[in-house]
Amino acid sequence: MRRLAQLALLVCLCALASATLAVDSGQFENVPPDIRNWFKSVIAPNGVPCCDISDGHRTSYDVRDGAYWVPIEGQWMVVPDRAVIRDHGNPIGEAVVWYVHHRGSIIISCFVPADAV
Repeated sequence: MRRLAQLALLVCLCALASATLAVDSGQFENVPPDIRNWFKSVIAPNGVPCCDISDGHRTSYDVRDGAYWVPIEGQWMVVPDRAVIRDHGNPIGEAVVWYVHHRGSIIISCFVPADAV
């Protein structure tokens, strides 16, 4: 139980850290309202919001041995199953990954494949 509480705290801290680092300096002004609302509504399977449009990164991806892999900062990383969102649709038609830097590591918090339904 203690391990679960620590993990929940880490995820919350990561979400807060990414929210404070997110910058919308006008680059998303021309995003249609339905797309903006989709980004704001995406929630990881563990119930933590993925954050916002400025936090998501459009990405390519690969499937290896049944797991999703995404390139982040030049390095291919496996997407943890806890981060894969399969039932929220994807109106932009491109995969999106949300991640944060934490203690020298990259933590993938959410991933929506291009063909999510």
